[in-house]
Amino acid sequence: MTSLRSQLDLNAPLDAAVWAVLTVTFFAVARLGELVLPRLNSFDPSRHVARKHVRMDKDREGHEVWVIFVPRTKSSESGEDLCFAKQSASFDPVSALTNHLTLNDPKGDAALFSYRTTPAGSDEHQWRPLTKRAFNQRVVQAAKAAALTQLQGHSLHIGGTLEYLLRGIPFDVVKTMGRWKSDAFRLYLRKHAQILAPYLQAEPVIQENFTCYVMPPVR
Repeated sequence: MTSLRSQLDLNAPLDAAVWAVLTVTFFAVARLGELVLPRLNSFDPSRHVARKHVRMDKDREGHEVWVIFVPRTKSSESGEDLCFAKQSASFDPVSALTNHLTLNDPKGDAALFSYRTTPAGSDEHQWRPLTKRAFNQRVVQAAKAAALTQLQGHSLHIGGTLEYLLRGIPFDVVKTMGRWKSDAFRLYLRKHAQILAPYLQAEPVIQENFTCYVMPPVR
């Protein structure tokens, strides 16, 4: 994430939106498709996140928690909240989102991650919703410039999951953060065990808990 950040200009409207999506997706353990649009003209406020869907709450201990309401997700037709908090790392989602909102200033009913553009021959700004294609293209460019392996949308989902597990966050808490239902989280971890294993091996206790958690029940 830090290497990608070095290849983005956070004073540029597109890069500010891309960086906000990167960090929020990662720390909210979200799916990329919950924050960006499949097509440029596909925005539907009853399905997609808009500027008005962002709010700041506080947890039971008084800590600030940022919330983005997704009107409809794969798991719930009535919508779900994505939650994240300020991080001490250089890739803080709160700072990234605040920068995007300040620079691009999408209006209340507009797609949350819209960014300013100026059409050729015009002096007036327009707002363009960030699509999955535009997001991926910019991330691929930044990854190549940073000599990184090409990233995919699911890399952020599994990356956020791994980040919290390595911090020692209990599996069931990470499951709740990622909004997995029933045994879906266990199956997800099994599917990505090969990716997770090299990192978990450096944390024997976490690795042991991981193995116990994902092992099929004895019958």
